[in-house]
Amino acid sequence: MDNKSYVVQMTGNGVHGKTVLTAKSLSGIGVNGKGFHGNALQHVNVNGSLYPAKVKSRRLRWDVKPSEMANNTLNPIRAIVDGMKLTPNPEKPMIALSIGDPTVFGNLPTDDAVIQAMKDAIDCQKYNGYAPSVGYLKSRQAVANFYSIPQAPLEAEDVILTSGCSQAIELAINVLCNPGDNILVPCPGFSLYKTLAVSVGIEVKLYNLLPDKSWEIDLQHLESMIDERTSCLIVTNPSNPCGSVFSKEHLQKILKVASKYCVPILADEIYSDMVFPGCSSPSLACLSSDVPILSCGGLAKRWLVPGWRLGWILIHDRNDIFGSKIRQGLVKLSQRILGACTIVQGALESILNNTPQSFYNNTISFLKSNSEICYNQLSLVPGLNPVMPSGAMYLMVGIDMDHFPDFTNDVDFTERLVTEQSVFCLPASAFEYPNFFRIVVTVPEELMLQACARIREFCQRYYRPHSCDSNDLDQ
Repeated sequence: MDNKSYVVQMTGNGVHGKTVLTAKSLSGIGVNGKGFHGNALQHVNVNGSLYPAKVKSRRLRWDVKPSEMANNTLNPIRAIVDGMKLTPNPEKPMIALSIGDPTVFGNLPTDDAVIQAMKDAIDCQKYNGYAPSVGYLKSRQAVANFYSIPQAPLEAEDVILTSGCSQAIELAINVLCNPGDNILVPCPGFSLYKTLAVSVGIEVKLYNLLPDKSWEIDLQHLESMIDERTSCLIVTNPSNPCGSVFSKEHLQKILKVASKYCVPILADEIYSDMVFPGCSSPSLACLSSDVPILSCGGLAKRWLVPGWRLGWILIHDRNDIFGSKIRQGLVKLSQRILGACTIVQGALESILNNTPQSFYNNTISFLKSNSEICYNQLSLVPGLNPVMPSGAMYLMVGIDMDHFPDFTNDVDFTERLVTEQSVFCLPASAFEYPNFFRIVVTVPEELMLQACARIREFCQRYYRPHSCDSNDLDQ
């Protein structure tokens, strides 16, 4: 039999085509006893196999390229730090004040009750499989119970569990924004907002924070940034990188702006309750009368376990503005990675209910003490202007660059600080805020004192008074 092939049109009534097919040519081709069915154009080979009629083109060489999303993904911190020449002084041990991880130095372990909850979750072997993408119902209810207050009640259906707070932020941005929309981001602010938004075609507009007002939002500038494509306002409170904590009155003013322009809020509250004694800051949700809020949080910082990757979104939907569609959108987006770690979910209820208040108090007491040490020490250094924080784990220090003519900017300044003193502070250009640097205050007290002494020595070497200052000194 000839190994010939023919192009035929298959319809529901039989075989039709430009070439007459004989019984012999069709032998061996399955036709279900009645003939071909369907209406697609097929390439029929007389040996019985079917192939598409369209001739496929093929690549002549390998040409594998990264996607536009990959090309557009950039972490500003990595972009700056990776370009720095960080060669510590071999005669001085390195003190890294740059990493926002409270576990780095081992002086801030989580509580025994948190560890025991994890051990129990592993030992019971109930949490080794898949959970619903939004999290176990019991675990979501535990979070709802923990954060629910009369002014902002929560049920399990208002909670989405995520793989860390960073995924919570990603889901919140993606459910509210389309490519071409814009989001309002604090400056200085956490660099991840920009990384997540720009990679999917969302514009980032920076609104100013005011260092001379303890990093309050410049509300007039914020309002000027809003347009018809603004789909989300991000508010970080307490703040990374500033360590600021907004007052109730300031939060109410922020809500007033959001309400005026009908812009929903993404509240990054991963440092909620990490507020120093003497300060207080309620959640945005408990103050809102109409603005819908997606509040993002997690275990990472308050419980000192960032590597456990358990976060959440709390949906506060005043007046049913989000409605069912935003909730359904969050569920769909959560299905992309099938949820947070099940072992941690299994331990979550016990972690929330059994961690003693003394653990939280001791952590905050340490952070405040270290912040005061750092602030007091650096306030005495000519050319530096630290801003005392009120919470979180960070302190921002301004550099009067006019007094340090040997350096071009904060990146150059902090790079040389590593080279000469083996102290690494993160240049605030990574937060879109040049001529400042950020200090993480989670290091042991003795290292904080040592780091401040080295920074003082470094600044004394390079500080140059203004010419008028020199004249004053000569008189």
